[in-house]
Amino acid sequence: MNEILDNLDYTVIGGYFLIIFAITYWSYKKRDGENSSDYFLGGKSLGWFVIGASLFASNIGSEHLIGLAGQGASGDFVAGQFELLASLILILLAWFFVPFYMKSGVHTMPEFLERRYDKWARGYLSWVSIAAYILTKVSFIIFAGSIALEAFIGIDFWASAVALLIFTGLYTVIGGLRAVVYTDLMQTIVLIVGCIAVTWFGLDAVGGWGEMVSRVSTNHLDLWRPLSDPDFPWLGILLGAPILGIWYWCTDQVIVQRVLAAKGIDDARKGSIMAGYLKLLPLFIFIVPGVVAFALTQSPEPMFTFKEGGYDAALPLLTMHVLPHGLKGIMVASVMAALMSSLSSVFNSCSTLFTLDIYKKWYPSAEEGQLVFVGRIFTLVLVGLGMAWIPLFKLIDGGLFQKLQSIQAYISPPIAAVFLFGIMSRRLNAKGAKYALLVGAAIGAMRLALEVGVNPESLPSLLQVFVGMNFLYFALVLFIICSLVLIAVSRASEKPDLDKISAITVGGSTVQIEGEAGSLSLKIASALLVVCVIILWIVFR
Repeated sequence: MNEILDNLDYTVIGGYFLIIFAITYWSYKKRDGENSSDYFLGGKSLGWFVIGASLFASNIGSEHLIGLAGQGASGDFVAGQFELLASLILILLAWFFVPFYMKSGVHTMPEFLERRYDKWARGYLSWVSIAAYILTKVSFIIFAGSIALEAFIGIDFWASAVALLIFTGLYTVIGGLRAVVYTDLMQTIVLIVGCIAVTWFGLDAVGGWGEMVSRVSTNHLDLWRPLSDPDFPWLGILLGAPILGIWYWCTDQVIVQRVLAAKGIDDARKGSIMAGYLKLLPLFIFIVPGVVAFALTQSPEPMFTFKEGGYDAALPLLTMHVLPHGLKGIMVASVMAALMSSLSSVFNSCSTLFTLDIYKKWYPSAEEGQLVFVGRIFTLVLVGLGMAWIPLFKLIDGGLFQKLQSIQAYISPPIAAVFLFGIMSRRLNAKGAKYALLVGAAIGAMRLALEVGVNPESLPSLLQVFVGMNFLYFALVLFIICSLVLIAVSRASEKPDLDKISAITVGGSTVQIEGEAGSLSLKIASALLVVCVIILWIVFR
């Protein structure tokens, strides 16, 4: 038995798994037979609280939990900007995107693009989304979670990866989206409790907040970096990061699927705003522990040390050295919760995309039970592809969290452009969307291929600039290029069928849904969330 944990810790971890099994069994019994709508969208019966918790838990995977702590330890406190900006983007989801998604009555984001543009756009987004899940989600989650569990429990990396994949796949396949979101609710509680505990005991071990600050550099707790910063310049944060946020929080199937499964627009909005408040927490319970871990190494007799460049081990090291038994078990369960909640969300959403947007197009007469079966089988395919991508991580520059953000910068801009401007303007057409998506994909793929497979010094000077450009600036430039292509091609070609898109575009919507205006209390909650973000920007300037 691993000396880091004792019987109390293993009892806590075992209890966690028993609760997961219980929720899965309950979800299975609640299902309406082999019904695809119930399996993939939970029967569109989710309330706002479970939506908010699921949005948070499905986003906070092990790559966040481990990666953000690593960024805090390395001095990249600025990584917290992505969390704070997510709070603002979730407000945009609630008030701008949600009404149009609810009016469209779609089950998937590619289906929405078909409603707005054409079938080609739907097929393109389906395949690109699946590829993106493999590149930026499944493999990152497995990689980070397995590293953490190897540190905590001593299980071999690949053995822990396979075990977690099997268990997560099991409850996802059995229970469908209802099992995913209700386990997310429980996992959100476990995750927050565990991370608050490690933050509290870590600060106590270092001697309090003031002592922690005194042991780190003056800019270790800064959210803002100068323009000359190679990784997170402030202008890139303000202009480039929101593009990644719009793609992820407002157009990505994993996230928006929870909104689509809401009882109504009011629950969808409340859940989004609740998730926005929850996204204020990672700054304190994920990144600050990393800073604490670094501070504990800055003494004549450090509690522990990092291996060279091994800051992603900050959270496991802090947990092992400062938490008492019992709480160590909760923290290990928190890592498992982060891994399994985000992984199960990807599994369910990806199988939804493949089954409803691709397979059902190939076999329109497929029965409900057959669709559910295909979704389950495709999950296994996704697992294999995700594991195959893991060995290539070391070829991409930056820490774990930065790797995730940089790859998203190559994928997200064209998708964000066609969704955002597609809703804002009725004049944009399918031809413009097609060329914008293709141009964006070509440029993004070129950047990724050159970064992974070529020595930049061997490239011509122009290509060196292209490959060496900060990923946030690259996202901004690519977004501008794709937007211009979308507008120019649309203007140069025929107008779309305005009757077809009237309900899902600004200025043309004639369909009204109950609760569309939103309550005063929800508007106040949204405004207060903005104020909270601004206060944190000022405090950690």
